Formats: sequence, C-alpha cells, structure tokens
Amino acid sequence: MRILFIYPYPSKNSHSSYTKFLKIFFYSPISTFEALSSVTPKEHSIEIIDERFEKIDFEKDYDIIGISAMTPQAPRAYTIADEFRRRGKKVVLGGWHPSALPEEAKKHSNSVLIGEGEELWPQLLKDIDKGKLKRIYRQERPVDLSSIPITGSGRAKEKGFRAAVVIEATRGCPNGCDFCAITHSPGRRIFRVRPVERVVEEIRSIPQKYLIFNDASLTINPEYTKLLFKHMKELNKKFFCYGNANVLLRDEELLKLAHEAGCMSWFIGFDSVSQRSINTIGKRTNKVNEYTAVINKIHDFGMNVEGSFMFGFDTDTSDIFDCTLDFICDSEIDKAEFHILTPFPDTPLFDRLEKQNRILTKDWSKYDSKNVVFKPKHITAEELIDGVKKMYTGFYNPSNILKIIGRYANKGFYPLVSSVSLSFQGLKYSSKK
Repeated sequence: MRILFIYPYPSKNSHSSYTKFLKIFFYSPISTFEALSSVTPKEHSIEIIDERFEKIDFEKDYDIIGISAMTPQAPRAYTIADEFRRRGKKVVLGGWHPSALPEEAKKHSNSVLIGEGEELWPQLLKDIDKGKLKRIYRQERPVDLSSIPITGSGRAKEKGFRAAVVIEATRGCPNGCDFCAITHSPGRRIFRVRPVERVVEEIRSIPQKYLIFNDASLTINPEYTKLLFKHMKELNKKFFCYGNANVLLRDEELLKLAHEAGCMSWFIGFDSVSQRSINTIGKRTNKVNEYTAVINKIHDFGMNVEGSFMFGFDTDTSDIFDCTLDFICDSEIDKAEFHILTPFPDTPLFDRLEKQNRILTKDWSKYDSKNVVFKPKHITAEELIDGVKKMYTGFYNPSNILKIIGRYANKGFYPLVSSVSLSFQGLKYSSKK
C-alpha cells in the first residue's frame, strides 16, 4: 500500500520565507510518524508531508492517509480528511485530539486510532488488507517500550537538513497536572522506560551531534536517568531535555552526570510564580520560593535553563504579569515561553470549566495557548492577551536578546541559531496588534 502521513498546519505563515529558513536548519520528521514508520511492514511505501514546509497534492494516488493532530490542528486535519474522503481515499485520524474526542473525529475519517500507535498501526494495516477496517482502534494497555524498534531507520524520508534529532527514553508522566493534555491522553499517565542499552544504541546510530529528548521529564525516575547519562558520556553528543524543579534542585549527582553526558539546557515548566496558582493545578513538583535556587544550581553545573509560564489561573490577578517579569529578569533565566492557560478537551480543567459554563468557544483552532477560550475569573480576556504580549515585550527586548544569544554562543551552531530563532519569534509576537 501507498501510505501518506500528514502533519496539518493551518497557519497563514506556512511556506513563508521564515518557515523555509526553519526547514533548512531545524527540519526533523514528526516523531509520531517516525515511530509509525518503524513498525510499518517494508512492503508498504511511506511518504510524509509536513504542512509547515510543503503543500499537499490531493491529486496524487495513495491507498491510506494517516493524519495526526493536536487540538489547534484539528479543524485543518478535518478539512484535509474530508477532501481525501471525497476523492474516495481511506483516512485514519490519530493523535491527542482525535484520542480525546473520537466521536467527533469519526465524522471525518474511516477509522480513529486512540492512544499510542506502535501496536495498533500494524494491526490496522492488516485489517485494511483483509477489507475489515474498524471504525475505532483503542490501545487498551500502555505500549511496552522494550518492544518498539529503534526509530530513524530510514523509512521516514529526509526532506531537509536535520541539525538536531528528537529521541525518547521514557514515556508518560504521573504528575497529572489538571491542564495537561499529554498526561491525560490515553496511556500517557503511566510512566515507562526504554531499556538503557536500546536508547544508547539508537543515540550511537545518530550522526547528528545535537539531540532533543522528547520525554515529559527526565527527572521522574532519577536513577534510570543517571544510568542513561553514565552511558552517554562517551557518545560525544549535546542535548536538551525536560525536568522538574524539585529534583533538579536537590540531586547534584544527576546534574553532574547530565553535564558530563552533554546536556546543554533543561526545560522546566515553572508555570506560575504564584504558589496559590501552583497549588490549584496539583503540581507537587513546584515550590515558587525554590525557583531562583534551582536556576542558580543548574547554572553552577554549566547548563542553561529554559522556562515555561502560563497565565489565566483562577487565582491570577492583573499584577501577575509584573511579578513574573520581575522574577525572570532577576533570576537570569536563559530562555522563556509565555502561554495563555488553555483547557484542552478531556482534561480535568476543561471538564471543570465546562461545568461552570466558562468555555467561550469550541473553535479548536483557537486552542493554541495564544487565544483566550474560557472566561477568566479575576482578569478580563483583554487583560490576559495584553499581559502575555507584555511578557514577550519585556523579556525579548534588544538588551536581553543579546544576553540570550551570548549564553548560547559558546554551545555550538545549532543552539546559537535556535536562540536567535526563538528571540525573533518573541519579537514577532510582542509586535502583534
């Protein structure tokens, strides 16, 4: 069979000169499709289209079209699916959003794949061969990570220069923050690890110097991560990864091994500088009064810190923006992202806000963390949008951008270009009207 995987992207900036720049320097096949490609029998041909960089040719002949979508991509995914089905093609929808709302996704597809796909996808292909394609495929148990093949086997065709490669050592997150679409996706709450030797084998086979660990957090099982880092010391790689503040503050051995293994930067979901807000979302890993200490600790071991912050919690008032901006400037955090709290479908946050009649729209394209899709409690939607813009303006000012670039300048070409790109995006967002 001729299989087409599609990563939908509805942005008007698709195919712009800027996205062409990103393709040249940062192209990487979508990890979901790399995983599915690795379990696809070799008698099937595979093509992958990433709409950020290329257009779909609806005239081309395919036997099956697989589309993976997060919530803000869902409307575009449905449009693509409807057009292929109009042409008589079989369409399978999967990913976070179809897994959360399979009945909705069924209206636009021949089949919906719910949850992790490494075990479901080969079965689905067999059923198509037999003419017995099911409407729903649901992963009933978490995938055994020791059984999945090494990704990057060449089935996913390269279409650009890959400066960095995405890799996965663990899967799942037991923390269960009420806003998180990842941990509330089917099977994703249960934490699992890949055998260290398999991860090391995969890393050794990767020619690129830079890696991005796609794990929800490499601090959930510190002993596993330490063992992995010990084996990575001789591989001469540089990498970025996610971690939780509480473990990173207290486990100096982990930080030492991370630095020796090639870690350049930890990405931490600080989420809020208000402890009241942290307490409401059930994030037990964050103590606001320890934020500065953990940043300093990571800096002491020669690594950078990239932080994520959200606004719109029920305890937030209009002063939260100034408080956050003061903190990130004083703490010398190396990079920062700012988001509007978004209640993704099938999360506790969404369910609670819907019961309170506070969901303002179910136009999924607006669920991108840059729009207000629910009624905030103590601030207006306009204040929330203006406040996030203020964060970008305040942090990505010319003086701080020079500091950001300076912090990554000695870490190699890819980190430097990445910091410049992020700074450009920050400036672009702050200039929006």
